[in-house]
Amino acid sequence: MTEQFIEEENKQIAKQYKELLRISYQTLSKEDKKLIRDAFDIAVDAHKDQRRKSGEAYIFHPIAVAKIVASEIGLDATSIAAALLHDVVEDTDYTLGDLEQMFGETVARIVDGLTKISNLKSEKDVSLQAENFRKMLLTLNEDVRVIIIKIADRLHNMQTMESMPAHKQVKIASETLYIYAPLAHRIGLYNIKTELEDLGLKYTEPEVYQDIYDKIEDSKEEQNAYIREFSKVIETSLDEEKLNYNIKGRPKSIFSIRRKMLKQNVTFDEVYDKFAVRIIYRSDAENEKFIAWKIYSIVTDHFRPNPTRLRDWISSPKSTGYEALHITVMGPKGRWVEVQIRSERMNEIAEKGYAAHYKYKNKEQEDQGLDAWLNKLQDTLENSEINAVDFVADFKLNLYAKEIFVFTPQGDLKSLPKGATPLDFAFSIHTEVGMRTRGTKVNGKLVPLSHELKSGDQVEILTSDKAKPSASWLDYVTTGRARSKIKSSLKEEVKEIAAEGKVVLARKLKSLKIPLDEKTVNQLVVFFKLQTSLDLFYRVGSGIIDNKMLKDFAASRNNALISFFKNRIRKPQEKENINKDEISVNYDQLVFGKDEQKLDFTMANCCNPIPGDPVFGFTTVSDGIKVHKKNCPNAIQMQSNYSYRILPAKWIDSSQQDFSVDLEITGIDNIGLVNEVTKVISNNMHINMRSINFSSNDGIFTGLITVVVKNKTILNNLVNNIKKINGIDKVSRL
Repeated sequence: MTEQFIEEENKQIAKQYKELLRISYQTLSKEDKKLIRDAFDIAVDAHKDQRRKSGEAYIFHPIAVAKIVASEIGLDATSIAAALLHDVVEDTDYTLGDLEQMFGETVARIVDGLTKISNLKSEKDVSLQAENFRKMLLTLNEDVRVIIIKIADRLHNMQTMESMPAHKQVKIASETLYIYAPLAHRIGLYNIKTELEDLGLKYTEPEVYQDIYDKIEDSKEEQNAYIREFSKVIETSLDEEKLNYNIKGRPKSIFSIRRKMLKQNVTFDEVYDKFAVRIIYRSDAENEKFIAWKIYSIVTDHFRPNPTRLRDWISSPKSTGYEALHITVMGPKGRWVEVQIRSERMNEIAEKGYAAHYKYKNKEQEDQGLDAWLNKLQDTLENSEINAVDFVADFKLNLYAKEIFVFTPQGDLKSLPKGATPLDFAFSIHTEVGMRTRGTKVNGKLVPLSHELKSGDQVEILTSDKAKPSASWLDYVTTGRARSKIKSSLKEEVKEIAAEGKVVLARKLKSLKIPLDEKTVNQLVVFFKLQTSLDLFYRVGSGIIDNKMLKDFAASRNNALISFFKNRIRKPQEKENINKDEISVNYDQLVFGKDEQKLDFTMANCCNPIPGDPVFGFTTVSDGIKVHKKNCPNAIQMQSNYSYRILPAKWIDSSQQDFSVDLEITGIDNIGLVNEVTKVISNNMHINMRSINFSSNDGIFTGLITVVVKNKTILNNLVNNIKKINGIDKVSRL
């Protein structure tokens, strides 16, 4: 490289540095500028011999990231310094100790968090990849700035990805869409989220991206004319009120147009809200809300509003801190237009998220929404019971969720994701409240646990010390927090049953003169075609493996001659997962509808679902029920055109599933008999009574009871115990 080139580059670096200070959103003090200058000098020195794939000096990357952090996100000097240094420890000879000595503990901690994230290996394997995200999110608790700088780093990488090989571009872009864009959304960095999504689409589906991009460019002129026409109508009235405002159009992002086209199965031209109109006004704090509603009334005087599309985020801001008034009105040429009304302060918060909050709040009262969210995240993270893939799925559930607001019985406001149920509400109050939920009241009326809450509902949870989660609860909750707590509780319960089972098994084997040692356990696991020893103990504890089956095992074991030949032919099987401390799930049965009915079905050829896939049933005209994957290419069309024919369906493990049985009881009627029968049923831990009906006729009574049991052994014990009651003549299963 020529001296002239190097000199040119150094000038460019100095220019970028000056620009970094100039565009900072926060006002920088003298100390701040010194901190940034020192960080800049160290970064330049550390990266002096490095170049990027494109050939330019590496230092331009940390500066670019610091510029995003300083102006687009608007963080403080500490964060700008950390952004400049974010690759120093990883790529050069400087250590964390050096940085701590020079810049203090905070900068070093943030750089350490960022180094940890970049050291996570990118795995082909989904669950390892997910495990990495989980680790990455753990760094959030150390300092939220770590994740914000990481998002800025990712944004700059996405902007400068041209010189990378195509397979790498796709991998980085997919990862961005998978986790970084949702994170940016959740922290309230809407502009960055939009850019990340668009760039993600550009590399994962280049043709689609280009096509929509060209169409937007073609319709730009027409769009601007439309916004001018719209503005003209309301400007006179706004001016009469002497308001200081600015009207501009905001085009919808390419990614969200694409999402809408897929979701509603429409073409580009049929997406009606390709842009929104934004009215930004200047106001002091006292009149801010008043002016927003004044502008609202002026807009709706001229254009008819759609009453179902009013969103008031000024009275109750989103948990990201977003405030605005959104209305959809019928604009010129009979087109629906979304109008967003914001003050300058609200607009800053919408664009900068977290940082603008800081600026407008006293330093003492930190950002509540973000803190509450981080605490919730911490809860989910600490629950390492759930495997990483589930964790990331649950985590993503909560990142993009639209919100509803409900009230506690005391009148406090709680925000929950749209689609949440009273059970989600119970877990959001406290884990113990969730675990002990017996029933729920919404607006004073008893409702099922699966009832979908709406904004404005008042929710009361009825608890009982005897209540505990059941597997069906997982169908009633939508929040990650509730799901992870229920899964943990169910795991604990299964382990308790398994522990009982181990004791029972030892006793039963003793009577068959077989010792309970590792070899026997291995033989039993192989004999019953199971995966782990816990599977075995659980099945003994819940009565699926009964005395007769154990006797069959003993017989096969004692038949020495046969086993001698068998062993000559093949080595005894060792299960590699035998000591794993978990119950394996064997999805062997498909059930339909809320009542989990077993119906005849065939698998659809278009998507060939396999056990464990998320599926739904579709009632065909001549072929009965066909089962499709939820992401089947034909699913959207079926769900939109024939929603009445769709049956919810899910895979279950029949060994871990409850089933319901109708029992008919006859006998001689006497006082207190019904009480006796119900007492026998409720004293049994593993039985749940669904319905009960007794009728008496001239001293003879007939009773019909529906019970839910885990398996036949428990049912047989119950029948025997009912028969022992004085006055009972016959108990039969219908």
